[in-house]
Amino acid sequence: MRTEDVLAAVATGLWHWDNASRIATFDAEAARLLGLPAERVELTESAARARFHAVDWVEIMGIINLAVAENTLAEARLRVVDDEGRVLRTVRSRSRPVRGGADYLLVGTVEEVPAAQPGTSAVRTPVTGDWRRNREAFLLDAGRALAEARSTSEVLRVAAGLSMPGFEPSALAVFGTEANRVILIGHHGYGPGDMDPFLDMPLETAYPAAEVIRTGRAVYIPSPEEYERRFPELWPLVERFGRRSWAFLPLINAGQTIGAWMAGFGLPVSFTPDERSVLTTVARMLAQALSRASVHESERELSVGLQRSMMPTVQPDISGMSVAARYVPTGGGLQVGGDWYDMIPLPSGKIALVIGDVQGHDVRAAGLMGQLRIALRAYASEGHHPDAVLSRASRFLAGVNGTGPEDLDPRFATCLYIEVCPSSGVLVIARAGHPDPAIRLSDGTLLVRATAGGLPLGIDPDTDYPTTRLVLEPGETMLVCTDGLIETGGHDLETGWTRLRKVVEGFPLDTDGGNLEKLADALVQAVHGPPSHYTTGPLVDRREDDIALLLLCRQVAASTAVGAPEAPARPVRRTALTIAQAEPERIAEARQQIRHLMYDWPDEDQADSAVLMVSEMVTNVLVHTDGDALLVAEISGAPGERRVRVDVADASDELPHRRHPGEMASSGRGLVLMELLAGAWGVDPRGEGKNIWFEIYESDGTAPVLPDGPDVPDFPDIPDFPDAEAPPETGRTA
Repeated sequence: MRTEDVLAAVATGLWHWDNASRIATFDAEAARLLGLPAERVELTESAARARFHAVDWVEIMGIINLAVAENTLAEARLRVVDDEGRVLRTVRSRSRPVRGGADYLLVGTVEEVPAAQPGTSAVRTPVTGDWRRNREAFLLDAGRALAEARSTSEVLRVAAGLSMPGFEPSALAVFGTEANRVILIGHHGYGPGDMDPFLDMPLETAYPAAEVIRTGRAVYIPSPEEYERRFPELWPLVERFGRRSWAFLPLINAGQTIGAWMAGFGLPVSFTPDERSVLTTVARMLAQALSRASVHESERELSVGLQRSMMPTVQPDISGMSVAARYVPTGGGLQVGGDWYDMIPLPSGKIALVIGDVQGHDVRAAGLMGQLRIALRAYASEGHHPDAVLSRASRFLAGVNGTGPEDLDPRFATCLYIEVCPSSGVLVIARAGHPDPAIRLSDGTLLVRATAGGLPLGIDPDTDYPTTRLVLEPGETMLVCTDGLIETGGHDLETGWTRLRKVVEGFPLDTDGGNLEKLADALVQAVHGPPSHYTTGPLVDRREDDIALLLLCRQVAASTAVGAPEAPARPVRRTALTIAQAEPERIAEARQQIRHLMYDWPDEDQADSAVLMVSEMVTNVLVHTDGDALLVAEISGAPGERRVRVDVADASDELPHRRHPGEMASSGRGLVLMELLAGAWGVDPRGEGKNIWFEIYESDGTAPVLPDGPDVPDFPDIPDFPDAEAPPETGRTA
């Protein structure tokens, strides 16, 4: 007797589904149960779907897909409907895949389910809508959390915190493979040492996780008796944990089994199709998250190793100085880029500090950075002056851009080269398109020091790089950085320095540089903010550009021998600036320096007066002499009794004298302004040249208001000194 005849005798039909052709074949009994003539029939997918209730069809397709993935039995109840949508009967279908893959083949049976008797509960218990909604919300939440995890430890932390709808695991473990062995990657819900027997096992071990990795199929164990029956050798090791059900699922990524995930339950779980579907979905997301984390960690290890091989360690034992450095890569890709810093001992006994940024955030930028850094170190070690070092480096980078297959991708680089004399604090600075350095004065004030500069390296091989000389006083700290520290977060140079100024001026820095490292950390933290792996908003990690940062603090010298005279007190704040004849545009930098120096001056009118007089004095030097102007400004005294003194020196012996300009005159008002606005002023002749100075006193209150009249200037930058000589004048206004 044929199998079909035997099954027909017990009202059970046979069917099979070919996913490649999308054709379902039913024998005579199965066709009868579907409301069709009792004969063998082949139906297309749409015709077969029309014989079942729409909701049941969606549910059975999900169960079938799960069975194909796990190679397990698919069982479901379905309502058969007629052409008008009326329910004829309820049938139970059982099927199993006999061929896997995308073109799978299912073979199954179908039989009628007796109708529920009056007074009894319904045979079919559909999954409620609330449970489905909770499941969908859980999977969305789990997917988002796992997608944001950036390391294996974070993936395990997120997995341990997942609260599944209706059945929450009390223990989790993740296993991986290494050289035909099963290794434990991480676990949750176990005490110290509990998982030691499972840390490292041969792949052939009779353990559910090993079986899952070997076969790629899930193993569900609904009861302790089932566990003991299937894995008797390991049951004594598992029994002591008191679990009631276990699910072992393969971690599959890109078609390869990379490990296994174990979920242990303290209460019995029957592992219905819906519960298995949730577990399978979580396992897939977990496998993808672990794969991403592994790639991220490998890339980070590679990039950190590459950057560390290119980044020098700063020299901590510079006599009288302290140094701190930071490099923070951008958040994307291999986390390598073109930012770098260097510290080079020079043949003269001085130290060269270098910081720069090659265009781009890729491997080519990192490679060019390494070559340029080596070239700069070689030129500096030969003893060249800072301007010559940058000129040679620019020619080198231009030559690299002009050779090789990367000609279509030329790169430039910004650079700041500083020659430091540790004993005197003299800084000789050459700048190639890089942000200016900033000086933190001894009282905490941060001043951005404008320096002369040229084009970025690699653009024009014949570019000249003028130098600027500064003096780092004892107790002062110099900050140099790449633009990533300044402009991250949508800031420009002005607003970026304002943000950093709040951090630097509010930081309690020791005069000996003892907590310079903490200041470096505070600067990076202020730009990035704390990272978030679960939320978005203002505190999300902002790594838009690489950051390189150098801090140099000149320590305050120790006291001299007992009885020695005390050194004169240095000014609380002091700034100096040289303005060459060919650089009249730097008059604006002089005005800005005065404003930054007097940032906390209580009387804004007095600050405006100081800016106006500085503009007049410097403009006069550039117009009426053939030399450069040296500006020195300082603030001294206790709060409330402070004094601002500004000196402008030049090499000309020509002294100013008072004039009485007419209404249409374009000069001659400088001394009038100083008499009206300064608390005191004067002109001091020197051996070579002269020095013009003025002072403003905080105790004077407000600056005098200019009267109306034709002799009052309406604009600031008017040259006023005549050609004739006159004796020096000094004055003190009330």
